Amino acid sequence: MKTEEKVAQHYTRGKLEDAILAAARAAGKDTGQLTAADLAPVDEFHVGGLDATQMLARGMGLRPGMHLLDVGCGIGGPARYFAGEQDCRVTGIDLTEEFVQVAESLTKLVKLEGRANFRKVSALQMPFEAGSFDGAYMIHVGMNLADKEGVFREVGRVLKSGARFTIFDLMRMREGALRFPLPWALSEETSFVEDAAQYRGALVAAGFAIETERSHRAFAIEFTQRAAARMAASGPPALGLQILAGEKTPLMLKNVLDGIVEGLFDVVEMAGKKT
Repeated sequence: MKTEEKVAQHYTRGKLEDAILAAARAAGKDTGQLTAADLAPVDEFHVGGLDATQMLARGMGLRPGMHLLDVGCGIGGPARYFAGEQDCRVTGIDLTEEFVQVAESLTKLVKLEGRANFRKVSALQMPFEAGSFDGAYMIHVGMNLADKEGVFREVGRVLKSGARFTIFDLMRMREGALRFPLPWALSEETSFVEDAAQYRGALVAAGFAIETERSHRAFAIEFTQRAAARMAASGPPALGLQILAGEKTPLMLKNVLDGIVEGLFDVVEMAGKKT
């Protein structure tokens, strides 16, 4: 089985949409009147959740009507935020067929289907013409990418000249064994956590000039500590990340938090401009 297939298998749950809608009802939501914000506790599947997506948006130079590429869109949380709150048009791609199907369905449910669409596509070979997009972003995806330079080169191909590519990933700070399971992998087989220098090199090789690089370590620790404490005190919320990550979610959160606190990895925002 190819690495991409193993990554997709890791994220496939089966009957995911049913589980999300049942959890929304359990959380007191009217599934006939859901908003994108209602879904944020489950569909913003990254450190910092919706707060992190909003933080990234402030530095992306967004304008109404921009066409954005979401690399590794998951079930579409950030895409729906950029479409609904930033008035952008978003095309999301992902390897996991179930994620793409659920992203499409939830987007229709919150009446954003005209602004965000999703396709099962490999980021190494995208079926888009050169210069199709005004910007691109990738949120907590690089940890599953063995060939970052290949993906970044393909992103550069489909971006317009001068467009920005924003990345928000966990990056290595020092050598050392990671503790599994982690949200993106159950073992080293599909985990490719690289340091910031590797990202910079891959971006430059793909034709990007680095414009932004900043650590969000304190933010990530505070967010993850709060999430872990809430889960320890009262169990997972009805509508929460355990729907995507499964029963090992508490241990995954602990391993992420320990890794950041111990300096194994950091949560980094990095952006490059296509030259």
